[in-house]
Amino acid sequence: MKKKLVLFLAAVVLVLAGCVNTKSDVKKDESKPSSETKNTSIEILGMSTGEDDLNILRDQLTKNGFNVKLNIQPDYGSFTAQKDAGNYDLALTGWTTVTGNPDYAVRSLFTSDGDNTLFADEEADKLVEKASTQLKEEYTQTYKELEQLVVFDKAYIAPLYTSYKAQGVNNQVIDEKTLRLPKSRAAVWEAISFKDKAKNASQPLLAQQGISALTSLDPIKGNDGSINTLNTNMYVRLVNLTDDDEVVSDGSLSLNHAIADGSKDYYFLLRDDIQFASVKDKKAVDSGERVGAEDVKFSLDRAKDKNSVPDHRTYSLHESMKDISIVSDLKELDVKTTDGQSTVREQLEKGLDKKISTLVRDKTKANNGSGAYQIVKVTTEKPFPQVLNYLAHQSAGIVSKKQVESINTYDVAKYDVNKDIAYGDQKTITEGKDYNNALYASGPYILVSKNDYEAKFVKNPAYMKGTEYEPKISTITVKFIQDPESALSALRNGEIHILNGVPESKYDIVKKDDKLTLQQNKSNGVAYLAFNMKDRDVSKSVALRQSILYSINQEEIKNFYQGNKMNAVSTLSPLVETGLKLEADNNKAKELLKEYQSEK
Repeated sequence: MKKKLVLFLAAVVLVLAGCVNTKSDVKKDESKPSSETKNTSIEILGMSTGEDDLNILRDQLTKNGFNVKLNIQPDYGSFTAQKDAGNYDLALTGWTTVTGNPDYAVRSLFTSDGDNTLFADEEADKLVEKASTQLKEEYTQTYKELEQLVVFDKAYIAPLYTSYKAQGVNNQVIDEKTLRLPKSRAAVWEAISFKDKAKNASQPLLAQQGISALTSLDPIKGNDGSINTLNTNMYVRLVNLTDDDEVVSDGSLSLNHAIADGSKDYYFLLRDDIQFASVKDKKAVDSGERVGAEDVKFSLDRAKDKNSVPDHRTYSLHESMKDISIVSDLKELDVKTTDGQSTVREQLEKGLDKKISTLVRDKTKANNGSGAYQIVKVTTEKPFPQVLNYLAHQSAGIVSKKQVESINTYDVAKYDVNKDIAYGDQKTITEGKDYNNALYASGPYILVSKNDYEAKFVKNPAYMKGTEYEPKISTITVKFIQDPESALSALRNGEIHILNGVPESKYDIVKKDDKLTLQQNKSNGVAYLAFNMKDRDVSKSVALRQSILYSINQEEIKNFYQGNKMNAVSTLSPLVETGLKLEADNNKAKELLKEYQSEK
């Protein structure tokens, strides 16, 4: 879907090198606010990791007549608490489209009932729904209309930039050929191998992430940087994304998948060589329970049901699914696929050693080697090919029906966080008196324990054994290092082997270190300011929000990052070329500010 820019980026940076500022060259604007405007106070909320961006924004807004207060929180938990309490006018945040499709980039944020909604606007709702039914050649115009509304007409968000992805690798320890850097998908742990393969079974791979407070190890209850990588590697899905955002069955629970003519029925032929891992004495063991169609149906039914769990944060991604069923009748597979040239059965049987002879509903009866298979069908409310991208998302991870139902015995409507225990609650896997790890992992790894400093994952002993997708490394330790400088030092000192998210200003340090390799790719990550749309002045005045919008100079931000950022208009920018662009306009910003002040 998108081509890599690993090699191309180097050329881009060289071209830009003659016209960008280094960090030390960026000068604070000394101009004073216009005497024609009275200063207006605004509060920007952010985290310490975004302090450079916050300082740039403060300078840009100050010169246009704003008194800027920065509310800088030390970590994601504190940031979220301040945001939930409404203690901000603007929040510096970001969004990464980890499914590689534009609907994901907008549905959760820009629809009135989205699980991460930023505002409520009926016109935006209609445009999101309209685009979701369209093919690419049609939806570009619809998404352009949506961007125009959300960014320029109503100024619900103020975009800052699109980022590149970059990771540093210890090339003395890791076999670089086994380490992928997908555009959207989280890290593919099962593919990684040490350079010395003899160490795969005896030494842990040392990875890193900044956030130690985990939202939930139940895949449908979180959609943020604390758990995306972890849950992606703990729960298998029906399909996966390639490094370039193409949907494939490779390395998933499906051997093959097919789309019936009309693009409403999606069929998945399941493999029979994955069993759930469980934890005993902080070790991963084979639970003896196979991952099957019953678990798929259970997992997807709860994924699309807003009320299946308290604080369901990913339901809007899966609302397009009308029904999930287990196919029993072979004749149903004789329908044509979308290409009109083959049947669903023919597509599902491609490359199989043994063709489909019978279909079984009971997962214990499946035996691919003898031709006995399970097939799951997903039916959407309307034609919606982008449903496959959502099924590749970590929130569509397959959980054990038996295990989850045995733990989630509480009444969802009366759920009490102080006394009820939910499947995936991080306190149950945190070392201490509450440790009672009841996780069942369908993916290549299972989280056996965590503390404030690290989380330990162990290979699922019953995951695609003997195939190319069987995990190479037995143990992975994820160290929680929030500060980017400290994380980079840990990489250089050998305390971690991989650093995903090398800061742009540190690319050269990694490149110049002989024992390190910098891997780069475009990302679907966009940084933006989200306006507080509840009970603040910015929630009531479009003119005030637009004044802030036009004060933002993306070129200055790009210069600060030495050209290692790209322009953005919205979360759609990495995915759809709408032709729109935000241009800083100080005069317009000051006029809009005066308009707002005259309203008061």
